[in-house]
Amino acid sequence: MIHDRIEDFAAALPPRRALAGLDLGTETIGLAVSDTFLSVATPLMTVKRRKFTLDAQELMTQFESRMIGGVVLGLPRNMDGSEGPRAQSTRAFARNLAGMTDLVITFWDERLSTVAAERALLEADTSRRRRAEVIDHVAAAYILQGALDRLARIGAQ
Repeated sequence: MIHDRIEDFAAALPPRRALAGLDLGTETIGLAVSDTFLSVATPLMTVKRRKFTLDAQELMTQFESRMIGGVVLGLPRNMDGSEGPRAQSTRAFARNLAGMTDLVITFWDERLSTVAAERALLEADTSRRRRAEVIDHVAAAYILQGALDRLARIGAQ
């Protein structure tokens, strides 16, 4: 089930299950996961996009092996807060994913998450090549951490 409001998402989450965060790009999907206490997001991997069914299968395998209870999708809003074609594509991905699983799904505003991830990797003196390899799942961790911080404030644990 898809929830636009994080409060509704929080109410629907199963207890003591980790969350997954996704940063959907046109060529890759960044994946991050939380701990079961919903306190820390950790970058996990980047999935090279092919077809939706193949991408979803790979994600579902990761979700099952890590006992994921919910998914947070980065929603790429425009800087003025409006939603453009990329946001609509993300919403379509969520609808398709919801058709394959009972996992609870929500969205998190991802504006500037890639910028923040790039800045963190630069501060860690990461090489350009390595940054290109990990930027998507580091951005997914920023997205997921933002949602986790909000969940902690509303007492979702």
